[in-house]
Amino acid sequence: MAKRPESDTFMDIFGRFGRDLKLPNVDVEAILNHHRKNLEALEKSARASAAGASSLLSRQREMLQDTLHEIADMAQSYRAPGDPRELMAKQAAFARKSFETALKNAGEVAELTRKSGTESVEILRDRIKEAMEEIRSSYDKK
Repeated sequence: MAKRPESDTFMDIFGRFGRDLKLPNVDVEAILNHHRKNLEALEKSARASAAGASSLLSRQREMLQDTLHEIADMAQSYRAPGDPRELMAKQAAFARKSFETALKNAGEVAELTRKSGTESVEILRDRIKEAMEEIRSSYDKK
């Protein structure tokens, strides 16, 4: 008995199964095309999510490097002033700048996360709408 190749995809196996059954009024190719589109949409959505996560991690790394650079610059330029008010002013300025940067970075991270999630979900939402239209049109034909 000839051995079938191990590289058959799920779609190949399903298609062969449907054709072998020889069921009346079943368009196996249409079913395969429908599920192929679903799998393609899932793959596209996963790629969008992965790209978004990569972009987010890259930007967070940049933010961390910028922050560490600023801290290193401040530490190198630090001289203990004789006046306590001057020391307090420098510390307050650094704290304010750090807080403002943290808020800006948090907003940017939130926006990157939102965009990534929205793009990924939109791909799936579009496929669901398309699938529903395919179902409606198949019922209208009958």
